[in-house]
Amino acid sequence: MKAHETTSTAIATAPGMAGARGVDVTTPALEVHDLTVSYQRKPVLWNVDLAVPRGKLVGILGPNGAGKSTLIKAVMGLIPLSSGWVQVFGQPVESQRDKVAYVPQRESVDWTFPVTAMDVVLMGRYGSVPWYRRLGRREKELAREALNKVGMLPFADRQISNLSGGQQQRVFLARALVQDSQVYLMDEPFAGVDAATESAIVRLLQDLRQAGKTVLLVHHDLQTAQQYFDMLILLNMRLVAFGPTEQVFTPELLQKTYGGRLTILSDVAEAVANAERGVGLPRQPDKAGAVASAVDPPTGL
Repeated sequence: MKAHETTSTAIATAPGMAGARGVDVTTPALEVHDLTVSYQRKPVLWNVDLAVPRGKLVGILGPNGAGKSTLIKAVMGLIPLSSGWVQVFGQPVESQRDKVAYVPQRESVDWTFPVTAMDVVLMGRYGSVPWYRRLGRREKELAREALNKVGMLPFADRQISNLSGGQQQRVFLARALVQDSQVYLMDEPFAGVDAATESAIVRLLQDLRQAGKTVLLVHHDLQTAQQYFDMLILLNMRLVAFGPTEQVFTPELLQKTYGGRLTILSDVAEAVANAERGVGLPRQPDKAGAVASAVDPPTGL
Protein backbone atom coordinates (compact mmCIF):
# COMPACT_ATOMS: atom_id res chain seq x y z
CA MET A 1 0.00 0.00 0.00
CA LYS A 2 1.21 3.47 -0.82
CA ALA A 3 -1.34 5.25 1.34
CA HIS A 4 -1.09 6.00 5.04
CA GLU A 5 -0.86 2.96 7.32
CA THR A 6 -4.42 3.60 8.50
CA THR A 7 -5.51 1.88 5.29
CA SER A 8 -4.41 -1.51 6.52
CA THR A 9 -6.38 -1.02 9.73
CA ALA A 10 -9.57 -0.45 7.78
CA ILE A 11 -9.08 -3.48 5.58
CA ALA A 12 -8.54 -5.92 8.41
CA THR A 13 -11.64 -7.91 9.38
CA ALA A 14 -12.26 -10.60 11.94
CA PRO A 15 -12.95 -14.19 10.86
CA GLY A 16 -16.63 -14.94 10.53
CA MET A 17 -19.25 -17.39 9.40
CA ALA A 18 -20.45 -17.68 5.83
CA GLY A 19 -23.39 -15.52 4.80
CA ALA A 20 -26.86 -16.78 4.02
CA ARG A 21 -26.15 -16.93 0.31
CA GLY A 22 -22.78 -18.63 0.66
CA VAL A 23 -20.76 -15.41 0.79
CA ASP A 24 -18.30 -15.05 3.66
CA VAL A 25 -19.53 -12.17 5.79
CA THR A 26 -15.93 -10.97 6.12
CA THR A 27 -15.78 -10.37 2.35
CA PRO A 28 -15.63 -6.59 1.80
CA ALA A 29 -18.72 -4.95 0.39
CA LEU A 30 -16.49 -3.16 -2.10
CA GLU A 31 -12.89 -3.89 -3.08
CA VAL A 32 -10.78 -1.86 -5.48
CA HIS A 33 -7.32 -3.01 -6.51
CA ASP A 34 -4.64 -1.08 -8.40
CA LEU A 35 -7.29 1.15 -9.96
CA THR A 36 -5.97 3.71 -12.43
CA VAL A 37 -8.15 5.97 -14.59
CA SER A 38 -6.87 8.27 -17.32
CA TYR A 39 -8.51 10.97 -19.41
CA GLN A 40 -6.76 11.51 -22.75
CA ARG A 41 -3.78 9.51 -21.45
CA LYS A 42 -3.47 11.74 -18.38
CA PRO A 43 -4.00 9.80 -15.12
CA VAL A 44 -6.61 11.30 -12.81
CA LEU A 45 -6.57 8.35 -10.40
CA TRP A 46 -3.47 6.31 -9.76
CA ASN A 47 -3.04 2.86 -8.15
CA VAL A 48 -5.97 3.10 -5.72
CA ASP A 49 -6.47 0.14 -3.36
CA LEU A 50 -9.50 -0.06 -1.07
CA ALA A 51 -11.43 -2.71 0.82
CA VAL A 52 -14.60 -1.25 2.31
CA PRO A 53 -16.28 -3.30 5.08
CA ARG A 54 -19.99 -3.92 5.07
CA GLY A 55 -22.47 -1.69 6.84
CA LYS A 56 -20.34 1.47 6.93
CA LEU A 57 -20.93 5.10 5.99
CA VAL A 58 -17.79 6.17 4.12
CA GLY A 59 -17.00 9.75 3.15
CA ILE A 60 -14.72 10.55 0.21
CA LEU A 61 -12.78 13.79 0.78
CA GLY A 62 -10.23 15.65 -1.30
CA PRO A 63 -9.57 18.88 -3.19
CA ASN A 64 -10.92 19.78 -6.62
CA GLY A 65 -9.50 17.51 -9.29
CA ALA A 66 -8.61 14.81 -6.76
CA GLY A 67 -10.66 12.17 -8.59
CA LYS A 68 -13.49 11.76 -6.09
CA SER A 69 -16.32 11.61 -8.60
CA THR A 70 -14.08 9.69 -10.98
CA LEU A 71 -13.66 7.01 -8.32
CA ILE A 72 -17.43 6.64 -7.97
CA LYS A 73 -17.91 6.45 -11.74
CA ALA A 74 -15.07 3.95 -12.12
CA VAL A 75 -16.60 1.70 -9.49
CA MET A 76 -19.93 1.89 -11.31
CA GLY A 77 -18.29 1.02 -14.62
CA LEU A 78 -19.39 4.31 -16.18
CA ILE A 79 -15.85 5.10 -17.35
CA PRO A 80 -13.10 2.74 -18.56
CA LEU A 81 -10.21 1.71 -16.32
CA SER A 82 -6.62 2.00 -17.44
CA SER A 83 -5.74 -0.76 -14.98
CA GLY A 84 -7.03 -2.58 -11.95
CA TRP A 85 -10.32 -4.17 -10.99
CA VAL A 86 -13.42 -3.65 -8.86
CA GLN A 87 -15.28 -6.31 -6.91
CA VAL A 88 -18.56 -6.18 -5.01
CA PHE A 89 -18.97 -8.87 -2.35
CA GLY A 90 -16.03 -10.75 -3.83
CA GLN A 91 -17.35 -10.85 -7.40
CA PRO A 92 -16.63 -8.64 -10.44
CA VAL A 93 -18.81 -5.55 -10.32
CA GLU A 94 -20.23 -6.38 -13.76
CA SER A 95 -22.00 -9.42 -12.27
CA GLN A 96 -23.20 -7.54 -9.18
CA ARG A 97 -24.89 -4.48 -10.64
CA ASP A 98 -28.20 -5.38 -9.01
CA LYS A 99 -26.48 -4.88 -5.65
CA VAL A 100 -25.22 -1.35 -6.39
CA ALA A 101 -27.25 1.87 -6.56
CA TYR A 102 -25.92 5.21 -7.81
CA VAL A 103 -26.96 8.78 -7.04
CA PRO A 104 -25.28 11.13 -9.56
CA GLN A 105 -24.45 14.81 -9.17
CA ARG A 106 -27.46 17.00 -9.78
CA GLU A 107 -25.50 18.99 -12.36
CA SER A 108 -25.17 15.89 -14.54
CA VAL A 109 -28.93 15.41 -14.90
CA ASP A 110 -31.17 16.92 -17.59
CA TRP A 111 -33.90 18.29 -15.34
CA THR A 112 -35.94 19.54 -18.32
CA PHE A 113 -36.80 15.98 -19.38
CA PRO A 114 -40.62 15.68 -19.15
CA VAL A 115 -41.05 13.14 -16.34
CA THR A 116 -42.69 13.24 -12.93
CA ALA A 117 -41.07 12.45 -9.60
CA MET A 118 -42.89 9.09 -9.64
CA ASP A 119 -41.51 8.32 -13.12
CA VAL A 120 -37.96 8.96 -11.93
CA VAL A 121 -38.31 6.69 -8.91
CA LEU A 122 -39.87 3.91 -10.99
CA MET A 123 -36.76 3.95 -13.19
CA GLY A 124 -35.02 2.34 -10.24
CA ARG A 125 -37.22 -0.76 -10.65
CA TYR A 126 -36.56 -1.39 -14.33
CA GLY A 127 -33.74 -3.82 -13.59
CA SER A 128 -35.94 -5.94 -11.33
CA VAL A 129 -38.54 -6.98 -13.90
CA PRO A 130 -38.19 -8.89 -17.20
CA TRP A 131 -37.88 -6.72 -20.32
CA TYR A 132 -41.20 -7.99 -21.65
CA ARG A 133 -43.24 -7.03 -18.55
CA ARG A 134 -44.46 -3.59 -17.62
CA LEU A 135 -43.96 -2.20 -14.17
CA GLY A 136 -46.98 -3.25 -12.13
CA ARG A 137 -48.79 -2.43 -8.93
CA ARG A 138 -46.04 -3.84 -6.71
CA GLU A 139 -43.38 -1.61 -8.30
CA LYS A 140 -45.59 1.44 -7.90
CA GLU A 141 -46.20 0.64 -4.24
CA LEU A 142 -42.45 0.38 -3.66
CA ALA A 143 -41.92 3.70 -5.43
CA ARG A 144 -44.54 5.38 -3.27
CA GLU A 145 -42.89 3.96 -0.14
CA ALA A 146 -39.51 5.33 -1.26
CA LEU A 147 -40.96 8.77 -1.97
CA ASN A 148 -42.62 8.75 1.42
CA LYS A 149 -39.31 7.95 3.14
CA VAL A 150 -37.72 11.06 1.66
CA GLY A 151 -40.78 13.25 2.27
CA MET A 152 -41.68 13.59 -1.41
CA LEU A 153 -44.86 11.54 -1.72
CA PRO A 154 -47.07 14.68 -1.97
CA PHE A 155 -45.02 15.66 -5.04
CA ALA A 156 -45.22 12.29 -6.80
CA ASP A 157 -47.06 13.71 -9.82
CA ARG A 158 -45.04 16.93 -10.00
CA GLN A 159 -42.83 17.47 -13.05
CA ILE A 160 -39.22 17.02 -11.98
CA SER A 161 -38.29 20.36 -13.56
CA ASN A 162 -40.75 22.14 -11.25
CA LEU A 163 -39.09 20.92 -8.06
CA SER A 164 -36.47 22.76 -6.06
CA GLY A 165 -32.87 21.55 -5.99
CA GLY A 166 -33.32 19.91 -2.62
CA GLN A 167 -36.52 18.20 -3.74
CA GLN A 168 -34.86 16.92 -6.89
CA GLN A 169 -32.07 15.45 -4.80
CA ARG A 170 -34.61 13.70 -2.58
CA VAL A 171 -36.28 12.17 -5.63
CA PHE A 172 -32.98 10.73 -6.84
CA LEU A 173 -32.35 9.32 -3.40
CA ALA A 174 -35.78 7.70 -3.54
CA ARG A 175 -34.85 6.16 -6.91
CA ALA A 176 -31.77 4.63 -5.27
CA LEU A 177 -33.80 3.41 -2.28
CA VAL A 178 -36.36 1.64 -4.42
CA GLN A 179 -33.61 -0.50 -5.94
CA ASP A 180 -33.11 -2.10 -2.50
CA SER A 181 -29.38 -2.44 -3.16
CA GLN A 182 -26.60 -3.41 -0.78
CA VAL A 183 -24.07 -0.76 -1.81
CA TYR A 184 -24.95 2.90 -2.42
CA LEU A 185 -22.62 5.27 -4.27
CA MET A 186 -23.57 8.95 -3.92
CA ASP A 187 -21.85 11.81 -5.71
CA GLU A 188 -22.19 15.01 -3.66
CA PRO A 189 -25.78 14.48 -2.44
CA PHE A 190 -25.48 17.48 -0.08
CA ALA A 191 -24.42 19.93 -2.80
CA GLY A 192 -26.84 22.83 -3.16
CA VAL A 193 -29.48 21.53 -0.74
CA ASP A 194 -31.03 23.37 2.17
CA ALA A 195 -30.51 22.48 5.83
CA ALA A 196 -33.78 20.53 6.06
CA THR A 197 -32.88 18.37 3.08
CA GLU A 198 -29.38 17.76 4.43
CA SER A 199 -30.84 16.63 7.75
CA ALA A 200 -33.27 14.33 5.93
CA ILE A 201 -30.42 12.82 3.90
CA VAL A 202 -28.36 12.22 7.03
CA ARG A 203 -31.27 10.38 8.67
CA LEU A 204 -31.67 8.30 5.52
CA LEU A 205 -27.96 7.40 5.52
CA GLN A 206 -28.22 6.33 9.15
CA ASP A 207 -31.23 4.15 8.33
CA LEU A 208 -29.30 2.51 5.50
CA ARG A 209 -26.39 1.75 7.82
CA GLN A 210 -28.79 0.36 10.42
CA ALA A 211 -30.11 -1.97 7.73
CA GLY A 212 -26.58 -3.22 7.03
CA LYS A 213 -26.10 -1.29 3.78
CA THR A 214 -22.77 0.19 2.72
CA VAL A 215 -22.64 3.81 1.54
CA LEU A 216 -19.80 5.70 -0.16
CA LEU A 217 -20.41 9.40 -0.50
CA VAL A 218 -18.42 12.24 -2.06
CA HIS A 219 -18.35 15.07 0.47
CA HIS A 220 -16.87 18.59 0.71
CA ASP A 221 -17.69 19.87 4.18
CA LEU A 222 -14.84 19.13 6.58
CA GLN A 223 -16.87 20.43 9.50
CA THR A 224 -19.43 17.64 9.25
CA ALA A 225 -17.13 14.79 8.16
CA GLN A 226 -16.53 13.47 11.67
CA GLN A 227 -20.20 13.71 12.54
CA TYR A 228 -21.53 11.96 9.44
CA PHE A 229 -19.11 9.13 8.61
CA ASP A 230 -17.76 5.96 10.18
CA MET A 231 -14.78 5.91 7.82
CA LEU A 232 -13.05 8.34 5.48
CA ILE A 233 -11.23 8.07 2.18
CA LEU A 234 -8.73 10.91 1.70
CA LEU A 235 -7.97 11.21 -1.98
CA ASN A 236 -5.72 13.37 -4.13
CA MET A 237 -5.28 11.41 -7.35
CA ARG A 238 -3.69 8.76 -5.15
CA LEU A 239 -5.11 7.28 -1.99
CA VAL A 240 -3.71 9.33 0.89
CA ALA A 241 -5.46 7.48 3.71
CA PHE A 242 -8.43 5.25 4.41
CA GLY A 243 -9.73 4.10 7.75
CA PRO A 244 -11.91 4.91 10.76
CA THR A 245 -12.75 8.60 10.88
CA GLU A 246 -11.10 9.17 14.25
CA GLN A 247 -7.81 7.85 12.84
CA VAL A 248 -7.90 9.57 9.46
CA PHE A 249 -9.31 13.01 10.27
CA THR A 250 -6.06 14.54 11.52
CA PRO A 251 -4.27 17.80 10.64
CA GLU A 252 -1.30 15.87 9.25
CA LEU A 253 -3.37 13.75 6.85
CA LEU A 254 -5.57 16.67 5.84
CA GLN A 255 -2.45 18.69 5.06
CA LYS A 256 -1.13 15.79 3.01
CA THR A 257 -4.43 15.58 1.15
CA TYR A 258 -5.13 19.25 0.49
CA GLY A 259 -1.63 20.72 0.61
CA GLY A 260 -1.58 24.46 0.00
CA ARG A 261 -5.33 24.45 -0.61
CA LEU A 262 -5.90 24.36 3.13
CA THR A 263 -6.04 28.13 3.51
CA ILE A 264 -6.31 28.16 7.29
CA LEU A 265 -4.72 24.95 8.53
CA SER A 266 -4.80 26.14 12.13
CA ASP A 267 -8.60 26.29 11.97
CA VAL A 268 -8.69 22.67 10.85
CA ALA A 269 -6.37 21.67 13.68
CA GLU A 270 -8.62 23.51 16.13
CA ALA A 271 -11.69 21.79 14.72
CA VAL A 272 -10.03 18.40 15.13
CA ALA A 273 -9.01 19.22 18.70
CA ASN A 274 -12.52 20.41 19.53
CA ALA A 275 -14.00 17.20 18.14
CA GLU A 276 -11.60 15.12 20.25
CA ARG A 277 -12.76 17.05 23.33
CA GLY A 278 -16.39 16.51 22.34
CA VAL A 279 -16.96 20.21 21.69
CA GLY A 280 -18.04 19.67 18.10
CA LEU A 281 -17.02 21.45 14.93
CA PRO A 282 -18.18 25.08 15.01
CA ARG A 283 -18.26 26.87 11.70
CA GLN A 284 -15.56 29.48 11.34
CA PRO A 285 -16.46 32.99 10.18
CA ASP A 286 -15.65 33.77 6.59
CA LYS A 287 -12.09 34.96 6.20
CA ALA A 288 -10.58 34.26 2.81
CA GLY A 289 -12.83 31.19 2.59
CA ALA A 290 -13.16 29.26 5.86
CA VAL A 291 -11.37 25.97 5.50
CA ALA A 292 -13.43 23.81 7.79
CA SER A 293 -16.59 24.64 5.90
CA ALA A 294 -15.73 24.00 2.26
CA VAL A 295 -12.19 23.89 1.01
CA ASP A 296 -13.20 23.86 -2.62
CA PRO A 297 -16.47 24.26 -4.51
CA PRO A 298 -17.95 21.07 -6.01
CA THR A 299 -16.38 19.81 -9.20
CA GLY A 300 -17.01 17.09 -11.74
CA LEU A 301 -13.85 15.16 -10.92
